[in-house]
Amino acid sequence: MIAIITFIIVFGLIVIVHEFGHYYLAKKSGILVRQFSIGMGPKLVSYTKNHTLYTIRLLPLGGYVMLAGAEDDDEELKPGTIIGLKLNADEQVIKIDNSQQTNDADLIPLQVSQSDLQKDLYIEGYVSGDEQTLHRYAVHHDATIVDETGTEMQIAPQDVQFNSASLLNRFLTNFAGPFNNLIFGIIVYIISAFLIGGPLSSGNKLGEIQPNSPAAAVHLQAGDQITRVGNQKVNNWEQLAQEIAKRPKKATPLTVQKANHKIVQVTVHPKAVKNGKEVIGQIGIMPQRDHRFGPTLKSGFVSAFSSMGIIFNALKQMITGGFNINQLGGPVAIYSQTSQVAAMGYKQVIVFIAWLSINLGIMNLLPIPALDGGKLLLNIIEAIRRKPVSQKTEIIINLIGVAFLVMLMVAVTWNDITRFFIK
Repeated sequence: MIAIITFIIVFGLIVIVHEFGHYYLAKKSGILVRQFSIGMGPKLVSYTKNHTLYTIRLLPLGGYVMLAGAEDDDEELKPGTIIGLKLNADEQVIKIDNSQQTNDADLIPLQVSQSDLQKDLYIEGYVSGDEQTLHRYAVHHDATIVDETGTEMQIAPQDVQFNSASLLNRFLTNFAGPFNNLIFGIIVYIISAFLIGGPLSSGNKLGEIQPNSPAAAVHLQAGDQITRVGNQKVNNWEQLAQEIAKRPKKATPLTVQKANHKIVQVTVHPKAVKNGKEVIGQIGIMPQRDHRFGPTLKSGFVSAFSSMGIIFNALKQMITGGFNINQLGGPVAIYSQTSQVAAMGYKQVIVFIAWLSINLGIMNLLPIPALDGGKLLLNIIEAIRRKPVSQKTEIIINLIGVAFLVMLMVAVTWNDITRFFIK
């Protein structure tokens, strides 16, 4: 249960951070954000502010934004549809009820003959009880529409649609989601650096010694420095950890330089700890860390940019060294990794959030249709051609991209299930 809750929080948080980037830049660019949703599925609660419907939905998995004029923003009143209209004092339509689930006496029942809710903003039709007279109503720019599910949102006139924004604003809106993930990852890495206690001190100086551990049994103390494990000289913490890991339950001589520079020899018996499919040795020591503000802040940035480098190198290897599906991971892999880090404590969960956020940001910048990177590529092509790609071409490109991503996700998910759950 802890793993499931942690997965929901981790996955949901980085997706909401991503979507908030699109939301914020769209608002700043004059693009109508019709809906900002936390979660997926059936609506639980909602409220409207500044022409945006904010909702919390049943399934706490991420969220989404609905931008006016986006490809999934289909708003049309089909001829013959029975709707309800609410007018203001100027006889303009301020509310269109298309739910067919209301008995509001203040609404004018109308059978639609034709309408335009984007350019000319009008609705024509026959009022119930008068099928001979065609009525035409002007629609207010900020009118709302209630859909078949009972959800009320702002209509999307052409001037506030995504494609009506300048090329620069559309580019920035597309870029804002991945950018938010990258900035969020850097910030969380900095926070984790302060929580963990700053960068490692030089050498192999010991920090915390776990009580009742093999290290405590031989009286190792904070400030001591281990220089040899058996006959092997160790120069850094990684070498030290690797040498100890090779010796579960084996008598292991250590050469230790005490804080007063005195050299002593002790023998420890590392306990055996299961790490995945292998058993490693541990003696219950933690490295000494530099707790000063400057080095700690720097280490947060170093960790973030180091993660970016690892991800870019992995992508490079996939391109130059041949594709391997085991290099990819979907929600199943994220859940498996989340369950592992959840068992290590909240500090490791925070580091994992930072890693995952940066990963999502970079992957979304790949120039694949339907991803943000694909949209940015179309923006760049438009800037070069000085005219946008035709709507038909863009739809075809996005459909190809969606089909590719769906097939890839199915393959990756099945591969993850076999890797992590089918033995």
